[in-house]
Amino acid sequence: MNRLLNNIRLRNKMLLLYLLCVFTPMIVTNYLFYNTMTDNVRDRRMKEIDRAVEQIKNDFREQVDDAVGLSSFFYSDYTTNETLDRDYNHVEDYVEAYDNYLRPIMNSYSSVTMSLQNIMIYVANPTLLHSGNIGLLSDAIRAEEWYKQGAASVRSQPVFMRTKTANGDFISFSLVRRLDYYADRMSTEKMLKIDFKTIDLKEIIANLNMEGEMYLVNPSGQIEFTTNPDVHWDDRVQPLYSNLKSSHSIEFVKSFNNVSYLNGWQIIGTIDEGEVVKEVRKSRDFILWSGCIMIIIPTAIILIITRSINLRVVQILKHMKKVKTQSFESIDEEESRDEIGQLTLEFNRMTLQIRTLIDDVYVADIQKKSLELERKVAQLNALQSQINPHFLFNALETIRMRSLLKDEKETAKIIHNMAKLFRSSFAWNKDKVTVKEELEFILCFLEIQKYRFEDKLIYEIDVQPEAYNCELPKMLFLPFVENASIHGIEPLKHGGRIYIRIAREDEDLVFKIRDNGIGMNEEQVNKLYRYLDMNETLGDSIGIQNVIYRGKMIYGDRFLFEVDSRPGQGTAIMIRIPSDNDKYAGIG
Repeated sequence: MNRLLNNIRLRNKMLLLYLLCVFTPMIVTNYLFYNTMTDNVRDRRMKEIDRAVEQIKNDFREQVDDAVGLSSFFYSDYTTNETLDRDYNHVEDYVEAYDNYLRPIMNSYSSVTMSLQNIMIYVANPTLLHSGNIGLLSDAIRAEEWYKQGAASVRSQPVFMRTKTANGDFISFSLVRRLDYYADRMSTEKMLKIDFKTIDLKEIIANLNMEGEMYLVNPSGQIEFTTNPDVHWDDRVQPLYSNLKSSHSIEFVKSFNNVSYLNGWQIIGTIDEGEVVKEVRKSRDFILWSGCIMIIIPTAIILIITRSINLRVVQILKHMKKVKTQSFESIDEEESRDEIGQLTLEFNRMTLQIRTLIDDVYVADIQKKSLELERKVAQLNALQSQINPHFLFNALETIRMRSLLKDEKETAKIIHNMAKLFRSSFAWNKDKVTVKEELEFILCFLEIQKYRFEDKLIYEIDVQPEAYNCELPKMLFLPFVENASIHGIEPLKHGGRIYIRIAREDEDLVFKIRDNGIGMNEEQVNKLYRYLDMNETLGDSIGIQNVIYRGKMIYGDRFLFEVDSRPGQGTAIMIRIPSDNDKYAGIG
């Protein structure tokens, strides 16, 4: 984790710190606060609306209950029922009875009748004077719908209904009740009809202190009254409430439970969801504005502080990069006491010391290194020159011996190959060659050896195409081919094989040679490895020792040399050098 953080730029670290420790917690906090507040405001608003609809329901029931209480009086009052049931021979007798009892009774309920439009008692008694809230229960009355519903009520319960004309036009809302409490002693049929003031009911139902619609729905689901102007509730054909339901509205349904005369009736309030969350939106705006302020102000402060840190660190970094180009400029900045200020002070002190050391030591050191390099070049050239006589001697000896034994034209070919080797050996002004050129030297040498050993030597060369153009020091591989041929194959009586593989692996050039010759013992192998540890001039030493020293001098630790050999089992040698040897060459 620390390694990952150390690879992130300081500015990005500051940004990451701000995002994880300031911005994200603030966003999460505001989001949680907004959701909690939204739920609370919504719940509170729903409860307020529910209480408002409940209040409308209670006010409506209170209005109906007043009429029900009045109907209960007339239903159970014996004197009223006896007065209306009696047969009068003269009108004056009825008027006297009405004035003595019925009129005072009607006047005593004046506070109740103020909210009622009309009270009528229809009596099937033709001897009465049908006036003053008393009417004749005629066949025409019995044919009306309200009479039929009242007559069909169970146990003479009051019935709340909508009264209409014969054509179905709305008249009013009424409470109808049969006055048959004393039916066992009085045979005259009596029917009470109390009409409500429609405007009072409208005021009660429309008393919702918010934008929404109220509906008075009968047990059949028909709308008896509504505050929705788009619904014509007083039409002859009453609309069904179920046809008006919307998925975007919230319903508040209040039923009249345990109220027999309002059984099945409902007060329904519908509120648009937008009305419910209106206050939520106000809270949301407040939260958004406060959230923006809480984000912007800390962000500005953090940016100012971060900029102070980042700019000064970048300035130090720029001057440190200038040091790489040997430009030792001091940082011109006002002295400060924080850690960056102390770092700046120490950097200026360091550059001053480096400049002084360069002036005192650098020139002398350059002169010393130049002399050392010249000594290395001279030593390397001496080593290269030692290789040439060694190969020349072996080649000439081979031609001499073959010429003494046989007189053949193949000698011309061998001489041609020798000429190539001579030209390359004496041209040391070109120290580097390509693999393709080195391969030509190897082929020349192997052809000479094959001429010498005839069928005793078989060789195979495998070169990866990508390796042909790689550069290497001249004759770096050839001595190992010569060693395999002379010291490995020559002592054999027959069947000598040499396999050579040159390939590029990643950024390295790999040379492998394997023979089935007599091999080497452990002491001889260890002697080759000790050549890697030698640092002094080799003098007149030649062959593999010379090549190993050259490779180590040129490539340093990048020069790898491995030997795998056992007596009687042949020898395998691997050399690995950088393929881009311009980076490692000490001379050229």
